[in-house]
Amino acid sequence: MPTLTDATIRAAKPGTKPYKLSDGEGLHLLVTPGGARLWRLAYRWQGKQKLLSLGAYNTAGSRTVQVPLAAARERRAEARRMLANGIDPSATRKAEKLAAESAARTFRSVGDEWFARKVVAEGKADRTRTKTAWLLRVLCDRIGSRPIGEIEAPELLTVLRRFEAAEQYESARRARSVASRVFRFGIAAGYCARDPAADLVGALTAPSVTHRPAIIEPAAVGQLMRAIHGYHGNPVTRLGLLFLSYTFARPGEVRFSEWTEIDATTAVWEIPASKAKMRRPHRVPLSRQALAVLDELRRLTGGGQYLFPSPTTPKRPISENTLLAALLRLGYERHEISAHGMRSTASTLLNESRLFASDAVERQLAHVHKDPVRGVYDRSAHWLERVRMMQWWGDELDRLRDLGRILPLARTAG
Repeated sequence: MPTLTDATIRAAKPGTKPYKLSDGEGLHLLVTPGGARLWRLAYRWQGKQKLLSLGAYNTAGSRTVQVPLAAARERRAEARRMLANGIDPSATRKAEKLAAESAARTFRSVGDEWFARKVVAEGKADRTRTKTAWLLRVLCDRIGSRPIGEIEAPELLTVLRRFEAAEQYESARRARSVASRVFRFGIAAGYCARDPAADLVGALTAPSVTHRPAIIEPAAVGQLMRAIHGYHGNPVTRLGLLFLSYTFARPGEVRFSEWTEIDATTAVWEIPASKAKMRRPHRVPLSRQALAVLDELRRLTGGGQYLFPSPTTPKRPISENTLLAALLRLGYERHEISAHGMRSTASTLLNESRLFASDAVERQLAHVHKDPVRGVYDRSAHWLERVRMMQWWGDELDRLRDLGRILPLARTAG
């Protein structure tokens, strides 16, 4: 029989410890020391004692009745009907709560959380962060306000087709990948049940592979080096092209190189993992030619952070297009050469020389071996060979440069 009345509930005073007032059939009122009166239902499910919250009669510090006695008894009756039908009311409550939370989780909110945890917090490269942020922004412009659990493959495909309509096939492929990572993050966090981007594998137009242009003919390499040495623009840019040529590092690594990474005593450039594409530290042996470039450069920028600072502010490195623009000023076309192309030039000529192990060349190019054990071996076993190789490369570039020079005729005595 029910034992509680509204008068009994209103008269219940908080004590030093929580206490219960029973209404029968597992329903009771929990009175807390703070003055809150909370409805609870005790029941057994599959032999285990469980407790279900049915709301608050009133919260601490408030006299407003939220769930009156009659409503609490109705909720008890509903829970009892569920138990009679073999349904656990606590599990149902959790499922409903999760569904409500999932409905409130939009693609934008989950995308922002994924970006903060997996891109920013994990220290992805600035270039990666910028590209990913742009792709995520484009996706959110179309589906950002949609509950992430309601987005289906056809809806996402419509967004990606906009890239294809602009013939941005590679961007479409990358956007699908970013969307997939957001959905998988949402699955792990319980925000959605599946990844619709996975259904779109093979549905997009495959981008055509465009190889970066590079000069690989020795005579043409010599002509390029003569052009760089004769560059009349910004001297820092000229030295940047020379340093890029002698080290054949990635253009981004050259742009962001700092004086603290240079050890002139051991003739080594230590590229930290945070700046390397493969997220592993990379060592570059510096030839006499590269050290000479640094000696000249030190007089221009040695007092700052970056080897190649922006002409507008020393707090930033030169822009991404500075080196390519210099090559264009030298008369080269975009289809002939790129700042990244010097790596292909070095790879081709070093391998064709047959003087060095291909593994040494690959390691100096910072290509990571798929076998981690092999990779550790390469980093140690080929160092001395790489030192010799980099000096040979510096000498070879100078030799090719000098081959095309017109030497003055010696005067004859007369």
